[in-house]
Amino acid sequence: MPKITGCSIYSGQEWIRKGCLTFNNGTISSIKQRIINDGDDKTWRFPEEYKCIPGMIDMHIHGANGADTMDATPEALRTIAEVLPKEATTSFLATTITQSTEAIEAALVNLRNVIGHQMPGEAEILGVHLEGPFINREKAGAQPSEYIIDANVSCFDHWQKLSGDKIKEVTLAPEINGGIELIRHLAERGIVASIGHSNGVDQDVIRAVSAGATQVTHLFNGMRGMHHREPGILGGALLHHELYAEMIVDGRHVCGGMVNLAYKLKGSDRIILITDAMRAKCLKNGTYDLGGQKVHVANGLALLSTGTIAGSVLKMDTAIKNMLTFTDATIEDIVQMGAVNPALQCGVFDRKGSLEEGKDADLIILDGDNRLVMTVCRGEIAYKAEGVM
Repeated sequence: MPKITGCSIYSGQEWIRKGCLTFNNGTISSIKQRIINDGDDKTWRFPEEYKCIPGMIDMHIHGANGADTMDATPEALRTIAEVLPKEATTSFLATTITQSTEAIEAALVNLRNVIGHQMPGEAEILGVHLEGPFINREKAGAQPSEYIIDANVSCFDHWQKLSGDKIKEVTLAPEINGGIELIRHLAERGIVASIGHSNGVDQDVIRAVSAGATQVTHLFNGMRGMHHREPGILGGALLHHELYAEMIVDGRHVCGGMVNLAYKLKGSDRIILITDAMRAKCLKNGTYDLGGQKVHVANGLALLSTGTIAGSVLKMDTAIKNMLTFTDATIEDIVQMGAVNPALQCGVFDRKGSLEEGKDADLIILDGDNRLVMTVCRGEIAYKAEGVM
């Protein structure tokens, strides 16, 4: 039976020093406070200063390593799922972009056919994050504005049916026509309604929260900012504890000081670490496609020709390091923001987000400097750093 032993194990609630975690058939069998030295060739022994924690869940990622959700092919999704464990991500929501009806529907049908048929050593696709097209043109950002439409319950229901009920999150602007009605519709069905790409005001946030919105998409980015006479979407997001806040912690989308401010105001129990990465992640500087638009990537920054930031090339393990640098967050806080909160929002905390008996064996090992050394996805070693036996 495979074992992780010797290191400190954080279940999500408590630390077990010099512990032993065993897993079998993709799930965790036991967690004990003792080191196992039985000579089993399926035992991985680590120093006590190493940490075993739950794998990260990325609720907002478009693509990586040359592939994008909107490519609408099984190969593209597998490329993304295979590369994400190298950065500490063990599951994710495949994220669409505002595009033509035909393009969105092709991506949804493809996802329906792939979800549930993945290999254990890949990051698991938990569902779909539909980012747009129900957004505000004034805050489109890198979303192609020609395809933006009013919020439409019938349209969403059609897409949800095409996806096989796999849409788990929708980013939309509450102030657009039909916005509040769709938020209420989503909330009644247990789907995350996330306020984003919005030029609304604080009253729109209040109305959205009352209708059932529970999240804000990439805090600070793609939203009306704060003014001393109008809190805007940003102020509303910070004020309302009901709202989880996604953050792209790359130091580019949001500077370190503002990350720290949000952390102090929202707390780790209401922040979700995301990458919002596009296909250029893991690739060299160059020009790439995002939703039919050319994106120029250089020195870790992805831009449209207009200078607008277009997604990111952020890796989750880098987001972890940045969060630890920009704030006084602890590893326990990282687990809360990167695993527990997204698992709760995605409705999968019964099997992911913490290390407990019976849950999926999704875990990562960090060394004493918090560098990723191993990733396990549903009981299969998906990544090992050089030198790990």
